[in-house]
Amino acid sequence: MTPTLLGRWQTRLLLLITIGVIVSLPFAIGLIGPSASSVYFWILGYVAIFGFMWDVLYDYLQKSRWDRDWPAVYQLVAGIWELAFIFCGVKFFGFLPIPIPKIELPLGAFLLHYSLVWLAVFMASQSLMRIIFPRWRFRGGQWF
Repeated sequence: MTPTLLGRWQTRLLLLITIGVIVSLPFAIGLIGPSASSVYFWILGYVAIFGFMWDVLYDYLQKSRWDRDWPAVYQLVAGIWELAFIFCGVKFFGFLPIPIPKIELPLGAFLLHYSLVWLAVFMASQSLMRIIFPRWRFRGGQWF
């Protein structure tokens, strides 16, 4: 079953609140990266907020495909696009506020954090969601 827009939103929120927070914790407490900071949770929040908006576009594009499918390679391209948007919004243009000066957010730490969160959420959506919520994909991705 192809995910509905509501299903996309619910799945994104569930996975970012659980898997995303778990992956972000080592960064936030300083085990990974240059220093402890809440900036990683801010980034996670921006991924969720802007992801809701991107999902509207993704849902539209998905419906225009003949098979109404959204292959994994499209998810990768969407992840790269979201990474570039969030990074530019935080680091270069500064239209996304973070609790530290933007010069203190190293590119390497941002890329590592975003990549690990994206990979963990992607793997969970392709495996754990299907195991924990067996009817999830038959309900258009909705888990409520």
